[in-house]
Amino acid sequence: MVLNYGALKGTPYRWLDIATLCTLLLPNHAIHRIRYFTARIQPLPNDPSKAQRQQAYLRALQTIPHLTIHYGRYLARRARMPLVNPPATGPRIVEVWRVEEKGSDVNLAIYLLLDGFQRDYEQAVVISNDSDLVEPIRVVRKHLGLSVGVFNPHPNTSHALRQVTSFYRPFREGVLRASQFPPVLQDAHGIITKPRGW
Repeated sequence: MVLNYGALKGTPYRWLDIATLCTLLLPNHAIHRIRYFTARIQPLPNDPSKAQRQQAYLRALQTIPHLTIHYGRYLARRARMPLVNPPATGPRIVEVWRVEEKGSDVNLAIYLLLDGFQRDYEQAVVISNDSDLVEPIRVVRKHLGLSVGVFNPHPNTSHALRQVTSFYRPFREGVLRASQFPPVLQDAHGIITKPRGW
């Protein structure tokens, strides 16, 4: 099972226990390994505690024995962007923080292929709706003869992704709701508390 953090962005279910989620999504399968793809967030002036919230979640994830975390990087830069609905008077272009995650989708594709070549799975399941994954999924299915399913966490459907997968299913909100970590966890370093607003 592979998951990109972007799948949870903007949802009230960010305190997600991925092991429980996998068990609920695939009740008749043994989960061999979970790979989680994200990038470390740097504090930004408009949200200085964002990195602390992420760190709490990464610690929570590390309590799952068969889960590994793979890091891309975030690139934060100032950019000038046009307003969607500019006021009648005032600027039409404003300066914003443009934050982009780099490398996570590439890392996901690499491990999907590497694990497939090494026959480390019989079936891979990806939680994403990123059409950049079409080609690696197609290669795994066509050239390695392995099954790759996708659970789509977003309301929109990637038709290109749907065409190359062994199965393509939407998420049900109830599954996410039922797959949350408890508000307080403990690891070797101490107490981990669910971030406020999560």
